[in-house]
Amino acid sequence: MKRLILASVFALGFVGSASAQTADSSPITETIQNQIEAFKADDFARAFEYASPNIRGLFGTPERFGMMVQNGYPMVWRPADVEFLSLRQRMGRIVQRVQIRDAQGELHQLDYFMIRTGDTWHINGVQMVRIPGVGA
Repeated sequence: MKRLILASVFALGFVGSASAQTADSSPITETIQNQIEAFKADDFARAFEYASPNIRGLFGTPERFGMMVQNGYPMVWRPADVEFLSLRQRMGRIVQRVQIRDAQGELHQLDYFMIRTGDTWHINGVQMVRIPGVGA
């Protein structure tokens, strides 16, 4: 009986940890990559399209959104290298971790909070993440 309970708990742990994988990472990473490519081309109107309706409402115009990214997230505006790390679920939200090397060679990790509107993924926020052992 103990083995059955332990096996059930173990199996449930795997189901919970795999839940973020129910969101196909390909469209999510494609959305983020497309926005970064738009920023690199200074195409703020196209970059703005990948933002969620909430973010678009917050900034109002592609130009204001572009200025915020240039000033607040310059590594996203002009990355030297982009690597997609883990896709997970955090507090019911889909989060894609991205590692970006900026033009000066510094590494940055960011969590991209993703939402699905209809059949399209949008970026609903980005949060800088402290990289253990870097800058400490």
